[in-house]
Amino acid sequence: MFNRILNLLEDSDRERLLKNLEPAYLPRLTVLSEPDQPQDYSYFPESGIGSIMAVSPSGETVEVGIFGREGMTPPNSLFEDDQAPFKVFMQVDGSGHRIRNEHLFAAMVESRPMRKLLSRYAQTLFVQTAYTALANATHRVDERLARSLLMVHDRTAGDRLSVTHDFLAGLLNVRRPSVTTALHILEGHRFIVAERGQVTIRNRQALEAFAGDAYGVPEHEFARLIGSMY
Repeated sequence: MFNRILNLLEDSDRERLLKNLEPAYLPRLTVLSEPDQPQDYSYFPESGIGSIMAVSPSGETVEVGIFGREGMTPPNSLFEDDQAPFKVFMQVDGSGHRIRNEHLFAAMVESRPMRKLLSRYAQTLFVQTAYTALANATHRVDERLARSLLMVHDRTAGDRLSVTHDFLAGLLNVRRPSVTTALHILEGHRFIVAERGQVTIRNRQALEAFAGDAYGVPEHEFARLIGSMY
């Protein structure tokens, strides 16, 4: 299994979950959780990228977090709750496993080490959300795009990222033309190669330097609390 959370569980806890895990194919746009609707399953991706969207009562949305093989979803499951005012769906095709919440919540009650690990992951999501808000308020669009591409790269095997303009626009909370302009800037610096539906990372180190302090704090917090994302 390539899901980081499942791999870090103690052997007894992993075995407790394995008997109830089901394979899950997660195509792009698969909805994993609707706002304020009870859900039956939690998901542990092994590939792909998912989005966590805040949804206003009038239907306005903004992307507040992403996840992939390093974590699990929906975030409210980390607190033994089966609903929240978020929409969670897949932005990049993937696969993994799912488990009925009744089995996951029962396992969490039985195991303090499992609760501790999932609580630490919840903290990393909180930090990611907070620093997304900070980046949106204080950094240029091209710096924020560099941050977003680095975050997707962290959760992708290889340097080719399957990302659409719509996905990137949601991550940055900007319109598509702003994404196009920012991609051209990063290409001009030879950090990336942008093609239709795909971005290839050419120089990760330079991209990190360009992103500056827009990138890094949530990733360091993940390393401190959990370890490597891989």
